[in-house]
Amino acid sequence: MALGFEYFLIAGLIIGFIFGFILQSGRFCMNSAFRDIILLKEFKLAKAVAVSLAVLAVGFAIFAFAGWNLGPKDFKPWAAIVGGLVFGIGMVFAGGCASGTTYRVGEGMMGSFVAAIGLTVGALMTAGGVLNDFKNILHLTNLGKITLVGIYDPLSLVLPIVMLILGIVGIALMFFFWGLPALKKRGDKPLVKFDNVVEVSIKKAYPWWVTGILIGLILTAGFVASGGPVGITGGWMNISGWLTAGEFSPTGGLGWSGFIIFGILIGAMVSAILKKEFKFRVPKEGLTLLKQFFGGILMGFGAVTAMGCNITNILGGIPQLSVHSIIVGVCIMLGSWLAAYLLFMRKED
Repeated sequence: MALGFEYFLIAGLIIGFIFGFILQSGRFCMNSAFRDIILLKEFKLAKAVAVSLAVLAVGFAIFAFAGWNLGPKDFKPWAAIVGGLVFGIGMVFAGGCASGTTYRVGEGMMGSFVAAIGLTVGALMTAGGVLNDFKNILHLTNLGKITLVGIYDPLSLVLPIVMLILGIVGIALMFFFWGLPALKKRGDKPLVKFDNVVEVSIKKAYPWWVTGILIGLILTAGFVASGGPVGITGGWMNISGWLTAGEFSPTGGLGWSGFIIFGILIGAMVSAILKKEFKFRVPKEGLTLLKQFFGGILMGFGAVTAMGCNITNILGGIPQLSVHSIIVGVCIMLGSWLAAYLLFMRKED
C-alpha cells in the first residue's frame, strides 16, 4: 500500500472520528430534524442543519477559490424525486437517517445496526442487484450539472462567489433572528465558561448552534481531504466489499469511505462512553427490528438512486447550489413527513 494512500485512509479515520463524536454529542439526525417539525413542532435540529449548510457554503466557496473543484451532481429529476422520497420514508421506518443510524450503532443500539445492514443490502441491490434496472431507468433523464446560477463551469468563479454571499448572509440572518434573541434570554450569563470548557466539550451534549457549526467545519475538512462531499451509504457498501474481498488498495477493498464509517462508529462510541450514554440496547419487539431493516433497505435504494444519502446531497450538494441535491433534500423532507404522518399522526386524527 502506497504511503500516500495510507495517510489518506488515516485522515478519513480521523475525520470520521470527529464527525461521529459531534453527531453523538449533538444528537444530530435529519430524521429527527425533519420529523420533529410536524410531530413535535420542534425546530432545534432543523436549525442545526441550516447552520451547517451556511458554514459549508462558505467553506466550500473558500476552497473553490483556492483551487479545489466543486462537484455539483448531474440533475436527474426522476432519480432525485423518487430516490429522495423513498429515502425520506425509509429513514422514519429505520429510526434514523444514514448518519443518525451510523452514530447510534456506535452508541450500542442494535436496532440501528439492523437498519445499517438494511441500508447496505438496499444499496447493493440497487447498485448492481435486482433493483439496478429500475434505478437505471430513473437515471435516463440527465439534464447535466445544473446549479441555481446555471450550468456548472469549473473555470468560472460565479458559483463560489454566490455560495460565499449566500453563506455569509445566511449566517448573519440566523445570528440576527436566532442568536440575538437567545443571547438576550441569557442575560449576564456568559456564552462560554472557559474554566470548564474541556468538560463541556467532551462530557456534555452540544447545543444546536454548536452542533451545526462543528458539522459544517468537519464536513468542509472532509471535502478538502477527499476532493468531494463526505458520504455514508457508500462507506457501508465499501465495508461490505472489503469483508468479502479483504483488500486495502486505492482501487478496491477498504478505502476512504469505509474508514469514515469506522471513524464515526468509534467517535460516537467514545462520546457516548464519556457521557455515560453507551449501552447495548435491543428493541423489545421483533417487529421493530423488521421495520428498521425495511427502512434501511428503503434508504439504501433511495441513496443509490438519488446519487447520495442525506449527508452527500443535503450537506454536500445543497451548499454547492446543486439543483439535483436541492430537489433530493426537499423530497427527503416530504418523504419523512409522509411516513411520520402514517406511522405516528394518523391515529391521532
